[in-house]
Amino acid sequence: MPKIDLDAIPAITTTGYPSPYDRDVRGRSWRSLNQPGGLADFVANHVTLAPGSWSAQRHWHEGEDEFLVMVSGDAVLVDDQGRTPLRPGDCAVFPKGDGNGHCIVNEGDSPAIFVVVGLPERTDCHYPDIDLRVDGPTQVYTHKDGTAY
Repeated sequence: MPKIDLDAIPAITTTGYPSPYDRDVRGRSWRSLNQPGGLADFVANHVTLAPGSWSAQRHWHEGEDEFLVMVSGDAVLVDDQGRTPLRPGDCAVFPKGDGNGHCIVNEGDSPAIFVVVGLPERTDCHYPDIDLRVDGPTQVYTHKDGTAY
């Protein structure tokens, strides 16, 4: 059946971010939609941000486009252009390699939910505000100079 039962997919609340960068995402949970749906060519995640939580540290990908659709609640897109409110039905795009660091922040009093679609992580990811990067081939977090945490 093509309809995905969200309640049947376990929510993931862990992060690979080293301390102290893990603190801002503590109220984030997400469910992978591509695996239960049988999709192999891209990744789709259903993300819930509790009040005060961030989707990620502000980041950009060398080789993965991202497409986001707000489902419910209100949030703020924080990127190189500043702060943009996001409401249900709003869409945002993050082209690969553009260097525009971005994240979604829930500054409201109720959960914010969105779906984000992209490619599997295979290239480097950069975090312009902090001393962090992800090595594409290994998906290991390192300092910007490549040394391990």
